[in-house]
Amino acid sequence: MSSLKLLHFADAHIDMANFGRHDAQSGLPVRVMDFLKSLDEIVDTAISEKVDLVLFAGDAYKDRNPAPTFQREWGRRIIRLSKAGIPTLLLIGNHDLSPSLGRAHALEEYNTLEVPNVKVLSEPGFYGPDDLWELPLQLIALPWVTRSQMMAVLDIKGDETAEVYSQLEERITELVQDYLARADQGLPIVLAAHASVQGAMYGSERSVMLGNDLVLSGSLVKDKRLDYVALGHIHKAQNLNEGGQPPIVYPGSIERVDFGEAKDEKFFVIVDLEKGAAKVQWRKLEKIRPFIDRFVSLDSEKDINQKLQAELPKAKELEGAVLRLTIEYPREWETLIDEAALREHAAGAFEFHLVKRPQSETRIRIPQDQTISDLSPYDLLDLYWKAAHLEESERSVLSKMAREVIESKQGD
Repeated sequence: MSSLKLLHFADAHIDMANFGRHDAQSGLPVRVMDFLKSLDEIVDTAISEKVDLVLFAGDAYKDRNPAPTFQREWGRRIIRLSKAGIPTLLLIGNHDLSPSLGRAHALEEYNTLEVPNVKVLSEPGFYGPDDLWELPLQLIALPWVTRSQMMAVLDIKGDETAEVYSQLEERITELVQDYLARADQGLPIVLAAHASVQGAMYGSERSVMLGNDLVLSGSLVKDKRLDYVALGHIHKAQNLNEGGQPPIVYPGSIERVDFGEAKDEKFFVIVDLEKGAAKVQWRKLEKIRPFIDRFVSLDSEKDINQKLQAELPKAKELEGAVLRLTIEYPREWETLIDEAALREHAAGAFEFHLVKRPQSETRIRIPQDQTISDLSPYDLLDLYWKAAHLEESERSVLSKMAREVIESKQGD
């Protein structure tokens, strides 16, 4: 049997416009255009190399309510695949899914409009050749499902988070085992999941991945009856079964989302798939915007500005980059830092973030007319972050994350 050529990518997050300006001609944020360039490279490859199947493993957007403009841009790329006659599977990720039962997910329109050659995988399921355009392939789909939805689908009871997740993992394992028992062992079997897997290395995308994760066991995904495991959700590219079968692959995000991914190269994957022998080709995305992150802790007043500039790359290397320089120093040295000179040096950067962290002995002070019991968790966190001299923008992001985590726990 000849092999199938499968293109696997994930975590597009095309509307992550968290840095920079808008493009005057298109009106799009320039950072969104960066993500779209990577998406175009992936689509172009699928069409030029005539792949048999494109498998997207979840998270088209950064949140569940994308603006119509971003839906249009994503749609244009998917329609190109559709018109080229390339079968395309869109697995639902946590950022595609509404937390409310009954509400449409972010990719709902492709099923509603019955777009040719495109299928959205929004529920756990088993798909054979009859469901997959007569391709000689079987697929087990595990899209992201919220805890409440999964409990309802699998009829799970429980109050303790750890207990519920243990039950969920057990039931999902039973589900996958049932699918594998039903499968034709003569045809390749792919497991597609938007989930965390035991042993995976996380990048810094916790800023994107809020809430509790259901963690799939390593033994589940290493089942020898599987021929390839296509994963999404973790932004760091990795094969959790390097050199073995089945390959267990996170291709990673298609662009750098934040400074935690500054050193990460970005990829998509081409898989030559046949029964018992999947070969993975890592395709590096070539148009990724550089992120440069530098941290300096000053320990002397002498030649401060020369030291700071020496920590930065040369002006030519900064062209088009997103740059962050974090400086930690005693508060009394504040006036010795020449911010204008630093900004002049970084003038060619796409964006320059100067983070100043003056250090001083301090205690968290509570207003005299209040006690700790009067303050909400959010108020206490804000006091702590102010005492740590975090910038307002950082406090805002942390506050949003804390609120989502606290509210998710309250809703459990």
